[in-house]
Amino acid sequence: MVHITLPDGSQRQYPGPVTVAEVAESIGSGLAKAALGGKVGAPGAPVAQDKLVDTSYAIAQDARLSIVTAKDADGLEVIRHSTAHLLAYAVKELFPDAQVTIGPVIENGFYYDFSYKRPFTPDDLVAIEKKMAELAAKDEPVLRRVLPRDEAVDYFKGMGEAYKAELIASIPSNEDVSLYREGAFEDLCRGPHVPSTGKLKHFKLMKVAGAYWRGDHRNEMLQRIYGTAWASKDELQGYLRMLEEAEKRDHRKLGKELDLFHIDEHSPGTVFWHPKGWTLWQEVEQYMRRVYRDNGYQEVKGPQLLDKSLWEKTGHWDKYRENMFITESEKRDYALKPMNCPGHIMIFKQGVKSYRDLPLRYGEFGACHRNEPTGGLHGIMRVRAFTQDDGHIFCTEDQILPECTAYTALLQKVYKDFGFTDIIYKVATRPEQRIGSDESWDKAEHALMESLRASGCEFELSPGEGAFYGPKIEYTLKDAIGRQWQCGTMQVDFSMAERLDAEYVGEDGARHRPVMLHRAIVGSLERFIGILIEEHAGALPVWLAPVQVVVTGITDAQADYVQSVAKTLRDQGLRVETDLRNEKITYKIREHSLQKPPYILVVGDKEMAAGAVAVRARGNQDLGVMSLDAFAKRIAQDVASKA
Repeated sequence: MVHITLPDGSQRQYPGPVTVAEVAESIGSGLAKAALGGKVGAPGAPVAQDKLVDTSYAIAQDARLSIVTAKDADGLEVIRHSTAHLLAYAVKELFPDAQVTIGPVIENGFYYDFSYKRPFTPDDLVAIEKKMAELAAKDEPVLRRVLPRDEAVDYFKGMGEAYKAELIASIPSNEDVSLYREGAFEDLCRGPHVPSTGKLKHFKLMKVAGAYWRGDHRNEMLQRIYGTAWASKDELQGYLRMLEEAEKRDHRKLGKELDLFHIDEHSPGTVFWHPKGWTLWQEVEQYMRRVYRDNGYQEVKGPQLLDKSLWEKTGHWDKYRENMFITESEKRDYALKPMNCPGHIMIFKQGVKSYRDLPLRYGEFGACHRNEPTGGLHGIMRVRAFTQDDGHIFCTEDQILPECTAYTALLQKVYKDFGFTDIIYKVATRPEQRIGSDESWDKAEHALMESLRASGCEFELSPGEGAFYGPKIEYTLKDAIGRQWQCGTMQVDFSMAERLDAEYVGEDGARHRPVMLHRAIVGSLERFIGILIEEHAGALPVWLAPVQVVVTGITDAQADYVQSVAKTLRDQGLRVETDLRNEKITYKIREHSLQKPPYILVVGDKEMAAGAVAVRARGNQDLGVMSLDAFAKRIAQDVASKA
């Protein structure tokens, strides 16, 4: 007799081994039809250890079981994984000479890499997607079988699938491998998969890109076809609409249109900031500088080049060297700093520190360099040279909780000022390979979680995702179209101070190691500004807008008044442009509107005579005529309130 425990705690008995599909059928025909797989675990074992399996999986002993459907996150992953195989099936049907390699699930979709004699074209993608729909409509069963490794290698070699055979050959010889077949196509895969191709209905192929076999540039360049798949038509359409909106908001496109910055092949991964873009940068930096000042941080500045010996002590030389820019002078090796932490410890070590000095908070707008691969660079979001609003707090263990609580509250205020109110909180806990005592880890993890609770934040746990030296909080922003951006961090570090021999004199007169809290709110300023541009679709809030007001006249007769209005507003500290060109006013308004300034002021003879301005707000809003003083008060309120 096999006892199956369901998620609601109820139990069902079966006379012998039973499949997931049979359990679903015994519960109800609707569930049986919706079932995509199951999660099976031993009674009493942690739920996190439950195994995701096919509906054909046979349960031979007492177990815990939950039926997985398209409504579950695991179900969506099964759909996407299975759709990747459907893609490979369609490609083999249309292009029999193509060789299949790998096809994993990625965020919001999947991809599959192929080796083929010529590049796939956009027309090919259309044909492949059509073939996928035809194969799905056949509702062919997806069947699993297991072969010894060597037999599987011979099987794929016999089919001419050299890449697949190479993959299998890298598996230990004493292991069996699983294969999945749908119709005429069979592929290596651990699974699980949907029970039949008819479950795959809502997908779309997105693009083709190049990818080296096994990620090694010395290997053949393959063709990677990207796709997306969803549980329903509405979800697919919603995702495609989001992508369409994201394309309109692309910071690279807007950066060019709004004359903010550009990227040049002469310096890949670095940013050429134009006057308007640098104005935006300065607004963000100066705002964060005020945050430092108002919250007890002392601003410091460390050097760009540091000797190899320091990076060896911190462990970066061994673990991070490939991502560091290295240079040599007078037979000494140096590295451009990829992060600011070691420099802050070197500053902390100057002079004797007492427990009375703690917590000691350092902040730096530190320029860092990381040798990212060219293929991974993306506008100003992923660069090689960037500046962080980096901060490090040196404190005692007892001060971790209050410091983290204050930091989360501060971070929430900063994000709100920039227009972000939807924040996702995650606590990454101790990994298996770590340093430090369990007691210190307990205290650090407890402090991080309690600090979020004290701030009224619900949070997720990311077990085992902490750094080897300490746990961390990750703060992720959700933008206007639902995308997520991981920005802020608070990281507890017990090791760096010890590695670099930093200490303070405790109340007991003895020497102690400080705890080091690594924290950043916006993170990389380049990336954060890219996020801001996309969040606001280039229409930045009044306080951030590079140009806050454009003043223009209807005719040349108002030129002096235009200049007078502009001077009055500039004296108020506003960023103002004037337009005195001899062009039609409708043309000038239309042209300036494309640059998305918050306000355009138009003056004619009537406005000049009355000391007034006709106000047009962004979005083609006509606010009518108001006195210059009234407008000045209005925009001052906008700036003060971060509207």
